[in-house]
Amino acid sequence: MMKKPATAPKKRSKARGGFPSADVVQFFQRLAAANPHPKSDLEYSNPFTLLVAVVLSAQATDAGVNKATRSLFALAGTPAAMAALPLQTIEDHIKTIGLFRGKAKNVLALSHILLEQHNGEVPRTREALEALPGVGRKTANVVLNIAFGEPTIAVDTHVFRVGNRTGLAPGKDPLAVEEALLRAVPPEFLQHAHHWLILHGRYTCVARKPLCGDCAIADLCRFPDKTPNG
Repeated sequence: MMKKPATAPKKRSKARGGFPSADVVQFFQRLAAANPHPKSDLEYSNPFTLLVAVVLSAQATDAGVNKATRSLFALAGTPAAMAALPLQTIEDHIKTIGLFRGKAKNVLALSHILLEQHNGEVPRTREALEALPGVGRKTANVVLNIAFGEPTIAVDTHVFRVGNRTGLAPGKDPLAVEEALLRAVPPEFLQHAHHWLILHGRYTCVARKPLCGDCAIADLCRFPDKTPNG
């Protein structure tokens, strides 16, 4: 009597980053449950002040940027008001931020461009945003997501770390991690995904010693050197 060939084990459905799809859903469901309405730590009042704050946040902390921009935005919260300021005045307001001279030049220049080319409005396309001085892909993604509700993912140092450390979206550079996340994250979580990942990396999955004991997704994470306690 011939034996029936052994049935091959069923493969679990996987996201492209390597996580099983069910685990990806769990991953974001738990982050969403802990923080249903995530917000940026940067302070802003309109798309322009958001854009400026994100430009200033490169190689600086959000807390440091907020401290500097409170007085600057009280003085100039629109492209027209910012463009009317002397460069020295902008520098004086943001001098506590790293690379402040170059950033001040970018803020002044982009304010003029917004007035001259975009009727004083922050553009809603990546190409137009990235054409502004001091605006790269990450900054454009933040503005598109927060100001205009686009389902983009901005990969900063925290998102890069979480994507690689957990195994959710490994990549050798920010673009690779962004592309892996866009493939892996279910559509219903894309709107807030980068906020959840940034905040998780900033406060729980920290660089030197992650707080694995306090982590809502520790059992899903593939980091081999988990800390036993938060």
